[in-house]
Amino acid sequence: MSERITIKSAHQHEAMKRAGELTGRTLNYIGTLVRAGVTTKELDEAAEEFIRSHGGVPSFLNYEGYPASICTSVNEQIVHGIPSKKVVLREGDIISVDCGAIIDGFHGDAARTFFVGEVSEEVRRLVRVTEECFFLGFEQAQPGNHIADISRVIQQHAEENGYGVVRELVGHGIGSNMHEAPEVPNYLNRRFGRGTKLVPGMAIAVEPMITLGERYISVWDDGWTCVTADGKPAAHYENTIFITENGPELLTLVKDEPADDEDRAYAEQHSGEE
Repeated sequence: MSERITIKSAHQHEAMKRAGELTGRTLNYIGTLVRAGVTTKELDEAAEEFIRSHGGVPSFLNYEGYPASICTSVNEQIVHGIPSKKVVLREGDIISVDCGAIIDGFHGDAARTFFVGEVSEEVRRLVRVTEECFFLGFEQAQPGNHIADISRVIQQHAEENGYGVVRELVGHGIGSNMHEAPEVPNYLNRRFGRGTKLVPGMAIAVEPMITLGERYISVWDDGWTCVTADGKPAAHYENTIFITENGPELLTLVKDEPADDEDRAYAEQHSGEE
């Protein structure tokens, strides 16, 4: 992670908007492909093709040796699940997809947790509360506030609902590097006090990682896949946020699914290629 907090220019802000929009559109597209019988490798291949065909480069591919364009984390996997032909989605699963795209040298980074068919109400609630945690944090990403203001509301909402908050993995600054300072924990870290003050021109990725059971994690022998230690499901929700003088701006949330007519046509064109 870059140790220096970077303040982006207006030109760099525009580049981050483009990268963020493509990241969000890619996740929307992948969401249309998630269903029982699909492999996580198929989702990865679709994401890479979508990003490249829209003028971007996958942020994750070969990043510190990571072998895929997206992370696909199923059920008890929290983050960094590696796509595989051997992982076939099943009815009732959830899958967290983490995605990044580079345009003009700047990154977007976002994650969503998708349902595979019908899932239990218990798991639906976990996913909903995880998203709520993000938006509570987003509301605190105001110029003049501090990182701890974001961390506090995320932790409070998750724990009030009886969930665990992962400590070992955190959000981060973002820009020309995918991971920059400052770290953005989802919990109050007394060691860091209030943390970095938010100022216009900063960009951060806020990403609650919330568990149905205990907060503790373990890492598989592949060196990447982080799972809950108790084997219970986890949810992940992330967006890239740009701090402006008027408040926080969401760069990676594209509400339409697919985002527009171009994406809808793309999805229809590729719907039979699995």
